[in-house]
Amino acid sequence: MRSLKISIQEQDFSIEDECTAMRAQHKDIGALATFTGLVREMDDESSAEQEVSSLYVEHYPGMTEKNLEEIAEQANQQWPLLDITIIHRIGELKVSEQIVFVGVSSMHREAAFAACTFIMDFLKTKAAFWKKSNNSDNAGHWVEAKESDSDVSEKWAEAKQKR
Repeated sequence: MRSLKISIQEQDFSIEDECTAMRAQHKDIGALATFTGLVREMDDESSAEQEVSSLYVEHYPGMTEKNLEEIAEQANQQWPLLDITIIHRIGELKVSEQIVFVGVSSMHREAAFAACTFIMDFLKTKAAFWKKSNNSDNAGHWVEAKESDSDVSEKWAEAKQKR
């Protein structure tokens, strides 16, 4: 990996600007895979689906960045990557706002796609973020980690052992 950008920030980001910056880094990029996560309107975490008015995201400064660096390094060890960009927003986010961006460049599409998916899957389970889902009544609850996210992370670990 030639460059790594990690940003934990309150302000929004531009997908176009991030992709342009990654493309400008190297002439040998053959693929740029990205993922952008948005705040959903429905909360499927609670026992009864509820409409979400906002999502409040907290993190553990210093530890979160370290978690993301470790995830990026693990991806870099598995695939031939050029650049990785990870941006995660914190604070109060409204429905449909961007919450996370993962961008991965490589000479080959398979590596870019796989690494982007890997990073996002591990970000959901290994990075020190906490999310509070608020509804229109200003009642909220802290979002629990999904078992399905942990299952996906375990499948990556099993796949690595088979290589």
